[in-house]
Amino acid sequence: MKALYSRFSLPLIVTALLAAGPALAQDNWLTTWMASPQPTWGNELPLPTRIPEALADSTIHQKLRVSVGGSQVRVVVSNEYGKQPLLIGAARVAASEGARQVLKFGGEEQVSIAPGETRTSDPAALVVPALGDLVVSLYLPQRTPLATFHWDGKQTAFIAPGNQVDAQRLEGKEQVEARLFLSDILVDAPLDSRALVVLGDSITDGNGSTRDSNRRWPDFLAQRLAAKNVAVLNGGISGARLLEDGMGASALARFERDVLSKPGVKSVVLMLGINDISWPGTAFAPNVPLPSLDKLIAGYRQLIDQAHSHNLRIIGTTLLPFEGALEGSIIEHYHSAPKEQLRQALNQWIRTSQAFDAVIDFDQMTRDPRYPTRLLPFVDSGDHLHPGDAGNRAMAEGVELKVLF
Repeated sequence: MKALYSRFSLPLIVTALLAAGPALAQDNWLTTWMASPQPTWGNELPLPTRIPEALADSTIHQKLRVSVGGSQVRVVVSNEYGKQPLLIGAARVAASEGARQVLKFGGEEQVSIAPGETRTSDPAALVVPALGDLVVSLYLPQRTPLATFHWDGKQTAFIAPGNQVDAQRLEGKEQVEARLFLSDILVDAPLDSRALVVLGDSITDGNGSTRDSNRRWPDFLAQRLAAKNVAVLNGGISGARLLEDGMGASALARFERDVLSKPGVKSVVLMLGINDISWPGTAFAPNVPLPSLDKLIAGYRQLIDQAHSHNLRIIGTTLLPFEGALEGSIIEHYHSAPKEQLRQALNQWIRTSQAFDAVIDFDQMTRDPRYPTRLLPFVDSGDHLHPGDAGNRAMAEGVELKVLF
């Protein structure tokens, strides 16, 4: 210490530390929110994308709720599935209805993102509380195909004409439920913070929950964990599968992007497989046979190995009952006796194999004791596949927090 004082006076040291800013005082960038990117589709899938084909000279306002809070914010914009550069003419971030903070990328307010790439904004000085709301506004000055999105956002996004990134009210001539180009939010979080990814399908994505209300089961889990500085990242994609691409990349293909590359992630909950079982013979995959139990297990083991090689804890979940799923909709033959038999066999392996570090038995939590191949009525959103708000809350409250880390 004497040697230090012999060269620098204490006031100079303090001045240097202050000038270095928060990056030196605290540099713990943590992913606190995510929406897994998907490519748009045409007639190859039976569901509409529900978004415009392209936008021009338009501003997109997107609201979201973080899990862990922090002292600074960074926004990640994705052009993963674009065929041309994505030009962002201006971008802002705000805490709910507060003052807009300018987002810069490499010191510039305008950024061009190459096809297949993502860009992370420079830090914006914005204090956001745990479970706080943010609004991200992106201005698209030129005609931009909406090639990268997240289909089942469960949150209204507003599209307004012209450059309206500084508008205080969230409104626009068009409204969509999807996430457009927005994939991650990072915060400079408390040093003891960590993140958990739930890698799942539409049940995790919140299909069946109330829009604009943050009532997906990972949202309820985030509420339980917020005081512990644990971010819960929703890696659900409606229509996602374990082995094959569906309404987005397979779990095997996106594990690196959606789990391993996220700053601060220490654990992953894997809740996938029901679409691998249910899609064959439906309008989603009319000529595809049921996968074998061994093939599904091999897929799980591949993800378990990847998680363990990166020192991540991986928790498996049993698959929910789905007899009667989507009856009366355009999707027929979703459930059958062979599919039910495969679900039961896979659940038995998940429970007993000890391949995962821990298991959450959602099947046991949500099944009707009188009809164990069906969801409990209070859990069911009404389509016999997706939990509603009450079911999502029950699932989150049924998780023993000690198994997660």
